[in-house]
Amino acid sequence: MAVLSNDQVDAALPDLPGWERAAGAVRRSIKFPTFLDGIDAVRQVAELAEQKDHHPDIDIRWRTVTFALVTHSAGGITHRDIEMAKEINRILPG
Repeated sequence: MAVLSNDQVDAALPDLPGWERAAGAVRRSIKFPTFLDGIDAVRQVAELAEQKDHHPDIDIRWRTVTFALVTHSAGGITHRDIEMAKEINRILPG
């Protein structure tokens, strides 16, 4: 699987509201109304990740959850990460 260039990632970002390229990954942080709402969102993303066999790094800080996508086996951001970000945006609040 080919790693995307910085230009390719930058070109994909306008179609990924809330996501940014940072530290070698595409990342999105979401602040939820309650801690349990954030945990519920993590559960939804985890179920999607299992279906797609592509798992984000997830950081939970009280009501803020950060999802980071990078294809570790390829050594960078790939089309799988961009597609997973789109899927996450479909199931989580804007």
